[in-house]
Amino acid sequence: MLTRRILLALCALALAGPAAAAQDPNPFVVINTSEGAITLELFADKAPVTARNFLKYVDRKLFDGATFYRASKPPGYAANDYGTVQGGLQNDPKKVLPPIAHESTAKTGILHRDGVISMGRHAPGTAQADWFICVGEMSYLDATAKDPGFAAFGHVTEGMDVVRKILGGRTDPNRGEGAMKGEMLVKPVRITSVRRVAAPAPAAAPAAPAPAALVPAGPATP
Repeated sequence: MLTRRILLALCALALAGPAAAAQDPNPFVVINTSEGAITLELFADKAPVTARNFLKYVDRKLFDGATFYRASKPPGYAANDYGTVQGGLQNDPKKVLPPIAHESTAKTGILHRDGVISMGRHAPGTAQADWFICVGEMSYLDATAKDPGFAAFGHVTEGMDVVRKILGGRTDPNRGEGAMKGEMLVKPVRITSVRRVAAPAPAAAPAAPAPAALVPAGPATP
């Protein structure tokens, strides 16, 4: 009897496993802005706390009307292929939700590479409703033995051209405080809406090449 129960339980788990995975893929969202759309895949499987927090704002439409307000590049750097763009609610007391626990890159394995989205914060555990997107590899934002780093939680799948365009926006040298001084956009880029979207269909496997035609050998050339 015990063996039969174990077999039935294993069968149930085998049947439920694939179905559960199919019902719970990583979510995708689109950030619609005045400069174009940016599509994100959120790594809810690796950073569940941070991804779930972001989706709370999305599902309540709290990001609608927010802005990308900061474009950060190394001093004197003119190209738009390295830096970060920051967006969110800028601590709007009417919209921000409670802070969340810090999910470091050491825990999640999500590194700050080109196109990765990560949470802005002060001390670890203070992140709420502001986030940034990396342009280029930003390994200095990853966790180390002495630095908790920032909490990355997804990446851009489409729209990096829009991100780079925002990064190239003109900034005010006199606005901003601390590390943000001189990085505030003169014309913040409006976020018109942020919505969940269906995951893209997997790409079809390329067709196998047709076999080469057999051509009779011609006469040898002199």
